[in-house]
Amino acid sequence: MKNPMLEVLSLLLEKLLLISSFKLFSSGAPSENKARNSFYEINDFLRGDVLEVPRTHLTHYGIYLGDNRVAHMMPDILLALTDDKRLTQKVVSNKRLILGVIGRVASVRVDTVEDFAYGANILVNHLDESLKRKALLNEEVAQRAEKLLGLTSYSLLWNNCEHFVTYCRFGAPISPQADKFCENVKTIIRDQRSVLASAILGLASIVCLGLASYTTLPAIFIPFFLWMAG
Repeated sequence: MKNPMLEVLSLLLEKLLLISSFKLFSSGAPSENKARNSFYEINDFLRGDVLEVPRTHLTHYGIYLGDNRVAHMMPDILLALTDDKRLTQKVVSNKRLILGVIGRVASVRVDTVEDFAYGANILVNHLDESLKRKALLNEEVAQRAEKLLGLTSYSLLWNNCEHFVTYCRFGAPISPQADKFCENVKTIIRDQRSVLASAILGLASIVCLGLASYTTLPAIFIPFFLWMAG
């Protein structure tokens, strides 16, 4: 049986991570201006390689399948609204992506290297060095990715694109990005001043907006959960 308190804390953490990485999805970010002059040589990629695209706050990952095809996990709210593949196979817009993260709906899809990179530079198999783990054979990596193609649930903390590629590449789904974020949140929580600050903000929202469920409940529960977690 799931613990309601843990579920609420998990939800709060995911929303914080979404807010902290909002610039990643901003169409106005210079790194996402679709400047197609970024250099990478597709002929150098091998089937089963992990392709890594650095963004403003997060990094996006995919598995190269060969023939200019990349399998990657992509949130997309459109998947919950239609089964029309002519629509869902189009490049995912920023709005579709953000709403997909909030709605926790995604798919492991195949795009061209150009659409996957979205104008950014590409690192190849950088996770092998940073995680210091032994990778599976490239063909097995690619086959694992192909078996996971299709709809999937999505979570910034528990099931994101990094979990997908590390499962395919190393056999275990892990996400150092999500782990680092959780550690940062723990550091904030351990500082009891954050509890006092959240309580003050909660009271201020009640004073400004009045007594209502959307102001009173957060004002009570957020400081309480921070206090309990600390």
